[in-house]
Amino acid sequence: MPDAFDTETGATAQVVVPEPAVEPLDREFTVAERSQLQLVFRRFLQHKLAMTSLVVLAVIVLFAYVGGALWKYGINDITPDNSQPPSLDHPFGTDAVGHDSMALVMRGTQISFQISVLVALFATIVGSVWGAVAGYYRGWVDTLLMRIADLVLTLPLLAVAAVLGHNAGGSWWLIAIVIAGLYWANVSRIARGVVLSLREKEFVEASKALGASDARIIFRHLIPNALGSIIVYATVLVAISILLETALSFLGFGVTPPDTSLGLLVSNNQTAVDTRPWLFYFPGLFIILIALTINFIGDGLRDAFDPQQTKVRA
Repeated sequence: MPDAFDTETGATAQVVVPEPAVEPLDREFTVAERSQLQLVFRRFLQHKLAMTSLVVLAVIVLFAYVGGALWKYGINDITPDNSQPPSLDHPFGTDAVGHDSMALVMRGTQISFQISVLVALFATIVGSVWGAVAGYYRGWVDTLLMRIADLVLTLPLLAVAAVLGHNAGGSWWLIAIVIAGLYWANVSRIARGVVLSLREKEFVEASKALGASDARIIFRHLIPNALGSIIVYATVLVAISILLETALSFLGFGVTPPDTSLGLLVSNNQTAVDTRPWLFYFPGLFIILIALTINFIGDGLRDAFDPQQTKVRA
């Protein structure tokens, strides 16, 4: 301890200097454990383009469904304003009969979106189960199921969809089933490829040793672990379905009046590009926006499910 000299008494005294506090070396540090789903979600949130596209898609869906329910005009309402360009009363203008174009675009967006979502769900469910069964059993089961899938893949999509869609009578859900019936084979190939690698993993062997049935292994272990790649393709399938429905309606084999879709609106107004361009460009713009946003969301999901991207900041 250092000494201090007292000038009044002439004595020397010791000064006690407090020692700095020392942190205990055995202090425990805890790190929050995150599940794979949480890691995927955080990586997706960090994908700015995908998040922006998700917001734009949500606005489009709200515009179509909520706006369609609140808008003062319906698709069958005829106004005295014929062939009027966009205005405050008719933001998307009107057609030659007097129908409000924004009401038609709202309804068309609803139908096109419903078709694409139903196609993605139906094709994903059927294709995932088909491919998982083929990849798990292999052998003659794999050969038989995959040859059937290959046969479907060789069919000319637009021609077959046009013929079947024409026989569907213009019903949107029948058209969705027709399109899904032509695309499930693509999903089955993806599911089979992932399951072929997963079936050799230790958790599958452990499940077999514990007496788990084949159905339980396929539906509780293999398909859930293959969902990453399947979900990414499902989002792409939504965009593909919208474009194919547009092509079918453009050719006259899709949705038929009195209902409507974005493709049907583009088809009906293709001759009005020079005289009433708003009738053609507004539904075309919505088709482009939906397809682009879903593709960007698919890119974000692909990056989020990438197993090589394991580092996520807290």
